[in-house]
Amino acid sequence: MTAQPLSSDRLVTGEAVELEVRAARAGSRVTALLVDLIVIAALALVLGSFGSLALSSLPIDLNAASMRGITVVATVVLLVGYPVTWETLYRGRTPGKAALGLRVVRDDGGPVRLRHALTRSLVGVATEWPGVLLPPITWVAALTTMLSNPRGKRLGDLVAGTMVIHERTPASWGWVPGMPPALAGWARTLDLTGVSDDLALAVRHFLARARELREPARTELGRALAAEVAAVSTPPPPPNVPGWAYLAAVLAERHRRARERLGRARAVSAAIWPDLVPRQYEPPAALPAPPPPRPELPSNPMLRPGTPSNADTPPLGWPTTAQGPRPF
Repeated sequence: MTAQPLSSDRLVTGEAVELEVRAARAGSRVTALLVDLIVIAALALVLGSFGSLALSSLPIDLNAASMRGITVVATVVLLVGYPVTWETLYRGRTPGKAALGLRVVRDDGGPVRLRHALTRSLVGVATEWPGVLLPPITWVAALTTMLSNPRGKRLGDLVAGTMVIHERTPASWGWVPGMPPALAGWARTLDLTGVSDDLALAVRHFLARARELREPARTELGRALAAEVAAVSTPPPPPNVPGWAYLAAVLAERHRRARERLGRARAVSAAIWPDLVPRQYEPPAALPAPPPPRPELPSNPMLRPGTPSNADTPPLGWPTTAQGPRPF
């Protein structure tokens, strides 16, 4: 089996946990930079005013070379010290990034430290903004790198091993139904090797957003997903099973097996190297035996051929939760 490369919006942590993130692109990052430049300009005015008052009170007169040296030191403190201080103390955020919902993280998804913030800031000052070394050429190189990199990295990110991500997601997960009790026993016999991660994610998205979709699009999409899952898994669903229940059972069973695999892997790791596994972790207990299946469930318009796309709500309906029934 060949390993599939990770997409640009996925990170793998040091614990081999895959995270789904949204990389920040040039537009949002340039906007955040403009906000930071406004803050830096305001700080420069304040520091310049206080500095002029302090220098005027000195008993000696400073020559032009000394004034240029003080100006250079103040510029470095603002351009380097400003982002380094904010990103180190504010967990990868500057005022501009916080306003745009951005954050700097390591390539493994962890928070940046002083060395990461300092490295990316020094590279940025030298080759990106303001670009001490050949500014026009380095500006083009930095912009080209950011646009061509799949994660939107600039030169400083490549050197420091960091990236900028969006902290704010477009929408949160909706309610996803769990395992229908009547299908728990049948779900344990499923062969889910053909159900890919992308297909399982599409099913989860559909179940979470089902009540936001309108008919007939909801029924057509649900029927298409159920048919796709049935084509790559065995055995087929029992007769008269509602479409939402079939998809929910497949998704819940897949999650249960993944949790058991993780528990076995951690148990082996704990036996070989006890300090590797947190002490508070305990392997999941065996699940109770599923209840006996119900004698019959209402018909399934999603899986039944010949049903019009604008079919009415299945008789079984959507499971009732604390927020009330959620029809399919």
